[in-house]
Amino acid sequence: MTPADLSRTVLHAVRRAVDEDVLRAPVPARVRVERTRPGGSGDYACAVALQLAGEAGLPALEVARILRERVAAEPGIGRVEVTGPGFLSFTLDAPADRDRAVLDAVRERGPAYGHGDALRGETLRLHHAREVRAAVTADAVRRLLTAQGARVRVGCEGAGAEAGAEDAWARLGVRPDSYGPGAPEDAVIRPVPAGADGAELLARLGPDAARWGLLRPAAHDRAPLGPDLLVQGEANPLFRVRYAYARTRALTRNAAALGFTAEPEGALPAGPPAGRGPAPHAGQAPSAEPPAAGAEPPAHGGPEPAPSVGTAPYAEHAPYAGPAPYGEPPARALLDLLADHPGVLLAAARHRAPDRVARQLEAVAHAFFDFHDSCPPLPMGDEKPSAAHRSRLALAEAAGTVLAGGLSLLGISAPAHL
Repeated sequence: MTPADLSRTVLHAVRRAVDEDVLRAPVPARVRVERTRPGGSGDYACAVALQLAGEAGLPALEVARILRERVAAEPGIGRVEVTGPGFLSFTLDAPADRDRAVLDAVRERGPAYGHGDALRGETLRLHHAREVRAAVTADAVRRLLTAQGARVRVGCEGAGAEAGAEDAWARLGVRPDSYGPGAPEDAVIRPVPAGADGAELLARLGPDAARWGLLRPAAHDRAPLGPDLLVQGEANPLFRVRYAYARTRALTRNAAALGFTAEPEGALPAGPPAGRGPAPHAGQAPSAEPPAAGAEPPAHGGPEPAPSVGTAPYAEHAPYAGPAPYGEPPARALLDLLADHPGVLLAAARHRAPDRVARQLEAVAHAFFDFHDSCPPLPMGDEKPSAAHRSRLALAEAAGTVLAGGLSLLGISAPAHL
């Protein structure tokens, strides 16, 4: 991480704190960071907390602590300390250490990666109209807030569920805690109405597509709830997200059939060395295009039959000469999204915005397919499994874990086969 990268990272943390309404101050045009003076702590230091304290109406130490929480988990940051009257001191991480930390965290937490306790101790009440989109949105917001440690109760207007609506709402995962008028302190969930009731949406779309269609648009936008949500093709974002997850599971199964498992530690790069293409094969595996409806995702280069063409002799890649095991752009883009995931979930909870999670999942799926096609996690042709394949598989599995966890927060299933 360069000083310019660090400056942008701190500026992003200031914007996040302002967006989350925990810091009320104008966002500066830039943040200046300097190398720590001899005898100081860390690699770089920054005085932005001292600059913002007056406008924010908070002590500089408190502003520094707010920013430290939002910078500490950023890629490339090893440690953040608050020193003196409110300086931030940064110790930078080695890229390989950062990458390993992200993959280890995903592996350890599983689908709960990104859950936290930022809202622990908060008790919140949500209230929504007796309308299906409001009900589903309130349920998703409850899931997001609970994942950050909050205690949440959801109330619905009216004396009870409409005749026939209770069963449909239950099939959509909606179960209000109470019915009746809301209290002044309740947070009101009021998206643009769906224009259809729950029973109709279930009949046309089923629960998963209906929930995605209701949650993917921002609350102030109308929800498109047409048959496109059922299309099994890459033009359908829901299918693409779920297919990406299914593909990661297929990779794990096929790697096991080839006798190897994921291993991020000591990995080779997620692609060939700079200046070299992949080992020459005539039997190049096809790109990650969605399969026909009902087909199991074939794993890239897996044990399924390959095209009947000849292959050149196996040529092992030389070790990557760059600074990080996952230095290739497709791997870097995917890793950065995985590292950002906890912050996305927290922001979605604070802003009562499940659509942010849906957009994050779309971005992860897109980055996964780019990585999958450019840096195959499984051997192709006459290749033998190598450390590079094990490290790529670790990244692919982490992407699948994040996709499954995000879908779960939206109340949508993540099937291992499509």
